[in-house]
Amino acid sequence: MAVKELARQGLTVEIPVQGMTCASCIGRVEKAIRRIEGVTAANVNLATERASVSFGSADGDPQAVVEAIRDVGYEPMPATVELKISGMTCASCVARVEKALKRVPGVVNAAVNLATERATVRLFGSAEAVGRLVAAVEATGYEAEEVRVGVDRTDEERAAREAEIASLRTSLVIAAVLTLPVFALEMGSHFVPGVHEWIMATIGHRESWYLQFALTTLVLFGPGLRFFRKGLPALLRRAPDMNSLVALGTAAAYGYSVVATFARGILPAGTANVYYEAAAVIVTLILLGRFLEAKAKGRTSEAIKRLMGLTPKTARVVREGSVVEIPLAEVRTGDLVQVRPGEKVPVDGDVVEGSSYVDESMITGEPVPVQKAEGAPVVGGTINKTGSFTFRATKVGADTVLAQIIRMVETAQGSKLPIQALVDKVTAWFVPAVMAAAALTFLVWLVFGPEPALSFALVNAVAVLIIACPCAMGLATPTSIMVGTGRAAELGVLFRQGEALQGLGDVQMVALDKTGTLTKGRPELTDLIAAQGFGEAEVLALVAAVETRSEHPIGEAIVAAATHRGLELASVEGFEAVPGFGITATVHGRKVEVGADRYMERLGHPITAFASAASRLGDEGKSPLYAAIDGRLAAVIAVADPIKPSTPEAIAALHRLGLKVAMVTGDNRRTAQAIARQVGIDEVIAEVLPDGKVASVKELQAGGRRVAFVGDGINDAPALAAADVGLAIGTGTDVAIESADVVLMSGDLRGVPNAIALSKATIRNIRQNLFWAFAYNVVLIPVAAGALYPVNGTLLSPMIAAGAMALSSVFVLGNALRLRGFKAPVGSDTTSGAAAPAPRLARENDERGPPRRAIH
Repeated sequence: MAVKELARQGLTVEIPVQGMTCASCIGRVEKAIRRIEGVTAANVNLATERASVSFGSADGDPQAVVEAIRDVGYEPMPATVELKISGMTCASCVARVEKALKRVPGVVNAAVNLATERATVRLFGSAEAVGRLVAAVEATGYEAEEVRVGVDRTDEERAAREAEIASLRTSLVIAAVLTLPVFALEMGSHFVPGVHEWIMATIGHRESWYLQFALTTLVLFGPGLRFFRKGLPALLRRAPDMNSLVALGTAAAYGYSVVATFARGILPAGTANVYYEAAAVIVTLILLGRFLEAKAKGRTSEAIKRLMGLTPKTARVVREGSVVEIPLAEVRTGDLVQVRPGEKVPVDGDVVEGSSYVDESMITGEPVPVQKAEGAPVVGGTINKTGSFTFRATKVGADTVLAQIIRMVETAQGSKLPIQALVDKVTAWFVPAVMAAAALTFLVWLVFGPEPALSFALVNAVAVLIIACPCAMGLATPTSIMVGTGRAAELGVLFRQGEALQGLGDVQMVALDKTGTLTKGRPELTDLIAAQGFGEAEVLALVAAVETRSEHPIGEAIVAAATHRGLELASVEGFEAVPGFGITATVHGRKVEVGADRYMERLGHPITAFASAASRLGDEGKSPLYAAIDGRLAAVIAVADPIKPSTPEAIAALHRLGLKVAMVTGDNRRTAQAIARQVGIDEVIAEVLPDGKVASVKELQAGGRRVAFVGDGINDAPALAAADVGLAIGTGTDVAIESADVVLMSGDLRGVPNAIALSKATIRNIRQNLFWAFAYNVVLIPVAAGALYPVNGTLLSPMIAAGAMALSSVFVLGNALRLRGFKAPVGSDTTSGAAAPAPRLARENDERGPPRRAIH
């Protein structure tokens, strides 16, 4: 952070401070700030949780203020500003803009993304901070504007992208039409027999050069003017970029040709050659590359465009007793919004009237429409299917679930991975190094090259300038991140930060919370085995009637199973709960007692008849209950939190990826081991208290093992934060889970192997891009300089160099776009969002038949 500049300018810096609760907190923070040398005034506001700090000394150090606040136990929180940057073309541009932003007083960090053309800046500053950021960018020769959260920029950005593509297409067509005759005149006379004689007999040798001069001038100062407008000012600022390389290369070839055409006498004998075709073809080929690059970059952000396109432009709102259609931006919290069949839900809210089925697949991944009635929540962007309903808006604008999803994806797409560090180091000196290499090439050929040495020196120096491609280096990482995170969003996987995209591919073990992650998170009746003389439906109806008076989740599960079966539940008399044992009541004159084995023993009902069944249920991780009717043991019942149908497949997929799987649960060890055997879990940490999950994660991380923890994102927040990568598994309303690095939109555990596989594919794609970008430059720059000439006489034409340079960027973008076709290793669940059916009970037993296990 350029902290000294703050002091020199005597600026006031606003620092948000978290953790203050009272006036004594204010006193401590102010006292700590005022002790810092250079601070002239400090004012801390508890209501706004901000510290306003003024500097008046050249020796002041605002960074010391931040550290002082931390030292007294509070956390300074920098603001985050996002800027749209226009005019960047290569990795050197990125480095230059980042450097300029980091010099702005108060900036903690700045990350610029070439593919998204965005800068994310974290800073401590006042209201004028954004203006200073924009001014810093513009001083380096680029354009910047603040991106405001929650503003729908879909149409604006699409129009800007289409305008850029249209401009490049027009320039490319004009350049190609003008370049073709130049190329045919010069190269045709060298390679096509008879063309030279035809030119000499018709146009004339000198006249041919004049014509090439005229056409090339139109190319360079028409379509090619964009390179000079950006490249030369950057050169004068001693901050050259890709445009500078193109401008220098084409200007050198063009200038030399002009001298050879109009003042050949000042050149050494035998060196008066023209290279108009090189200058014109270079401009045309680079325009072709830019055109293809712009189209490909547009495709990398299609996932965001589709997400933004899910929101309707208008909403039908009840205002003053009538329904009016208004722009979405005018919808306010508390408005009553009407949705007709086939329409999209405009914002988040709760249904107050009507009912319908709503397709929520864009949020949860579940293809089955969900019924919505009074009191049910609805999410903006989902599609109403059949009926119509009215709902009250609870979240609008940037607060909606869809807006949060878009913000997460944009944040991940704009972030930098650790793997990008090497690229940043290289690109900081790449363009100046290329220019130095071109100058050295020119001198070596001029001194040691064969005659005409000046011509060889010029051609090879131009080839070095043109072959270098910082564009490919700058696009290698961000394009893969954009496409990868966009594809992940389509699969219901949201990377909250780009670092998780790389970290997830490196994990060696996946630790899973049990309740709500491996299991459905709600108890269900799984088994009911009736004794001889009792029918299962009869027992279930009586037990469920008693359980209607109980508030225990087990009772709720039994009642739900009976209701689903359509059984009539009679009224209950004499209900009594025996704490720690069970419950008893009278139903239609029949005494019903329900409880654990110790309750049956206390009542004098032997349970030996169900010993084998109880043992089997225990081995399956279920806790048996017993029911006695009219003084006789009637049935054994098992209620458990059932494993999600997708869980075994998800764990098998993790094993196929070479990962170990652990389960962290508060259940007793026997139950936990039983569940682990059923689904194939490798390691079990059982009987963990709620606050012990962090210790469990650290235990798994012993020996340097990288661990990903998967939980529900709320109860497991500390463990999610402690793991190398935290994955929150939940439904659409849980997307803003701050403690997780990755959010899985549906409750389907198969999203975990899909996320890991996509992470590995994206990092592999990035490595391929970086290898190509670096290898291309490392190999071809020496070739362009003429390194192979002493060996086999090979020289690289500047035209071939321009084509290779354009191909390099297009190759990187094309390789990144392959991630759009990523196939998830396991499919998405199609039933996890639907209500789970109650178990199908076996046919009622008659007096002669043996007890039957419930079929479920």
